[in-house]
Amino acid sequence: MIRQLLVSLVIVGAAAAAYVLLVPGAAQTLARFGVELPFAPQAATGTPAAAPSTGAPGGGQAAPAGQRQGGGSPGGGRGAGRTMVVVAAPVVMATINDKLTAIGEGAATRSVTVMSPASGTLAELLVKPGDTVAAGAVIGRLDADAESIAAERARLAFSDAQTTLNRTNELAKANNATSVQVAAAQLGYENARLELQNAELALQKRTITTPIAGTVGLFQVTAGNTVTTQTVVTTIEDTSEIRVSFWVPERYATSVAVGMPLTATAVALPGENIAGVVGAVDNRIDTASRTLKVEAEIPNGDGRLKPGMSFSVALSFSGEQFPAVDPLAIQWSSNGAYLWKLNDGKVERVPVEIIQRNSGGVMVKAELQPGDQVVTQGVQQLAPGASVRLLDEAGGGGKGQKPAEGNPS
Repeated sequence: MIRQLLVSLVIVGAAAAAYVLLVPGAAQTLARFGVELPFAPQAATGTPAAAPSTGAPGGGQAAPAGQRQGGGSPGGGRGAGRTMVVVAAPVVMATINDKLTAIGEGAATRSVTVMSPASGTLAELLVKPGDTVAAGAVIGRLDADAESIAAERARLAFSDAQTTLNRTNELAKANNATSVQVAAAQLGYENARLELQNAELALQKRTITTPIAGTVGLFQVTAGNTVTTQTVVTTIEDTSEIRVSFWVPERYATSVAVGMPLTATAVALPGENIAGVVGAVDNRIDTASRTLKVEAEIPNGDGRLKPGMSFSVALSFSGEQFPAVDPLAIQWSSNGAYLWKLNDGKVERVPVEIIQRNSGGVMVKAELQPGDQVVTQGVQQLAPGASVRLLDEAGGGGKGQKPAEGNPS
């Protein structure tokens, strides 16, 4: 038992001697605890006044000791009187919410589904799919034999009623016809006129016309088919303009207005930007998606754009500007995020609110101005009011002047 105790004492003594002789600053550490070592090296008993030289690059093992001394509380204490060497980067201004890109689907400005105006047999089609027609153009006809005969009979009856009315009026002038006879002739004339209009309308419904100008689509029926008033014949699309419907987030609801310029790119025409304008804005926010529906009008004079195409729509806004800093400058504490700003050779702790993280930097809300220098490296050894100098001023080659965007992280 005594032998083991002696061996342990020898080992502890050797370890203590090695600690004092090999670890820089060991003598000062023991001295702070009241332990004086007369055999300690003279270099270890130096005064704190020599400490600033350890902050320069290439200072060997002295740099970690400087970091331990500089990590104290805001009241000074350890690291007081030292000039720390740091790397800094300038603050730049960055803009967010200045551009919006959305995916939308195109449709013709006007589109009409042409249906048969009456029941019967489709006699002929007068146009082909893809033809351009004017408003009111005839695109097909139904069999109209019975309607033609009815219209001719109505015209004869109307002519006879008109002759009878004229003759009765002449007789009445010569006092050879009573007022009752004149009224009866007038009634017969009016009835004949209405019958003629009805017959002509029935005959007119045997013709299929287009109410708008545009391009004829594919036909759903062919000549010889029996059609009804519910039968779709074809569609007419006015593609002189394409209307693209898309949705924007709620935060842009007050910024989007009719007439605002935009650019659109069709998936079928990659790399080709087409200028357009906002044609319509919905009057309410969709509560499920928290988005607003917007319609863009895009010219299509050459007819290359087709209804149903998908488009990427881009709008530009004034946006919001915030200071952007290097991501390495952001530090955290129990009170939130902060950074160190250089001010006349000293550092100032500035609280920040992170707005957005980008690949080139972090946008923050803080009391910062463009060009302000913020510490990106050496932050662990700082305290409010600590004296610092940039690495390039200490012979480091100017690394402290890189902007935030150049940081690889």
